[in-house]
Amino acid sequence: MSQSPVMVNPLQEGIRKEVAGEPCAMVILGAHGDLTKRKLLPALYALFINDLLPAGFCIVGLSRTKMTDEQFRASMKEAIQNFASDLTFDEKAWDHFASAMYYRSSNFSKEEGFNELADFLDDLQEKHGTRGNNIFYMATPPSLYSDIVDRLSESRLAQKKPGQRAPWPRIIVEKPFGRDLASAKELDEHIHKVFAESQVFRIDHYLGKETVQNIMVLRFANSIFEPIWNRNHIDNIQITNAETIGVEGRGGYYEEAGNMRDMIQNHMLQLVSLVAMEPPISMDAEATRDEKAKVLRAMRPFDLKNLDRFVVRGQYGAGWVNGQQVPGYREEPSVSPQSNTETFTALKLHIDNWRWADVPIYVRSGKRLTKGLTEVAITFKRPPLKLFAQSGEAGDALGPNILVLHIQPDEGISLKFATKQPGTTTQLRWLSMDFKYGTAFGVRSPSAYERLVYDCILGDSTLFARTDAVDASWALITPVLEQWQKQPPPDFPNYAAGTWGPANSDALLAADGRRWRLV
Repeated sequence: MSQSPVMVNPLQEGIRKEVAGEPCAMVILGAHGDLTKRKLLPALYALFINDLLPAGFCIVGLSRTKMTDEQFRASMKEAIQNFASDLTFDEKAWDHFASAMYYRSSNFSKEEGFNELADFLDDLQEKHGTRGNNIFYMATPPSLYSDIVDRLSESRLAQKKPGQRAPWPRIIVEKPFGRDLASAKELDEHIHKVFAESQVFRIDHYLGKETVQNIMVLRFANSIFEPIWNRNHIDNIQITNAETIGVEGRGGYYEEAGNMRDMIQNHMLQLVSLVAMEPPISMDAEATRDEKAKVLRAMRPFDLKNLDRFVVRGQYGAGWVNGQQVPGYREEPSVSPQSNTETFTALKLHIDNWRWADVPIYVRSGKRLTKGLTEVAITFKRPPLKLFAQSGEAGDALGPNILVLHIQPDEGISLKFATKQPGTTTQLRWLSMDFKYGTAFGVRSPSAYERLVYDCILGDSTLFARTDAVDASWALITPVLEQWQKQPPPDFPNYAAGTWGPANSDALLAADGRRWRLV
């Protein structure tokens, strides 16, 4: 593609105060889907009104649905008004934003459509000054990834360029990245024929959340935490992802995925790696991703002969959630009445390294549970001497300190500690120091997709999964999935909607003399 001078971009006129990143075009493949409407366009609009999109930035929606540019803009305007309620919608700002938004209809398996896209992106380079830099966002079913990569290669839109040499193509890939270790490796090999690893951004929206990003700051910017962040002072770590919703009309997808693939292999293990990683030598993306990958490689493989001692699976039956009666999983649309798909998973993990030897990490994730939340709870060891054994409420005064990282819905951090109640006697009471993002700074927190899309525009891959980390997580999980295929559960459904999951989940911790923090 020929280079051209940067022309005046309608996204700049009268509004832009700063420029972030190099000029580029973002092509959203699957632009007519829910992900684009609910997450991507609201995120891009938020970046725009906060002056964080680069000069020369434009958007091209690509989907099989027949639609004009104006129809696409009208559809996205409605989406932003519906799904970006925390943003102030401004008609003038929208007009500027929408003027650099386009739509093309294409069959993702046909070369012709991508050749037309290549010609159109050449036109946009002349019109907006994108300099030939393109981001391809795969907002499509994973079954289309390989075909799309092939078409991008055949149409000259993608080529290997290690580093950040311009003009550059980048690709953003949504989860699930494969169904097991073999399929993940196969997909990786397919993508790497066309894109270098530095051009591949495997997105995990959990890593864009403020509290998740704050884990590293909490640990490595505060000298009071890191010296005690180890087996000498921490008794156990619990990570909970609980949803009150069911499969929400995605029964067909969930039948193929299940909770282990949908949540544990990516979101939950990424959280574990952040909590347990060693300090990186710098804030360089690769230095951080090196340490996260080391954690995943150090995880102890599950004993498949005694799998029930380490992994629990469950499926919800009918019950009550938030005062409403809800059906069981097997009664959901597009779900088999004899389905053995898990909607709940609990694991006991061990990291076999110097810092974490013998510290259990308990992880659970499930649908139709009592509350909707995601949190990381660090439980510290009890004091070595029970000086206050006769003080306070029985049992409660002798509990451990707990540091909780609240990831959703109310992002923040809390620390539980004991204090003396005022009076002439020594009565202990537990108090909590709480920090909440929503009230502490007086500013709106960007959504996870805002941060991650912005980072991709900048070429910063720190918060994106690298191929070796993906392989390490699948290497841990795939043997469990294969074992489950050999031994289907005899007792599904085994927890009622509106509860905290199957009884075996509680027994997993009770065997170690512990219990879940939220029961």
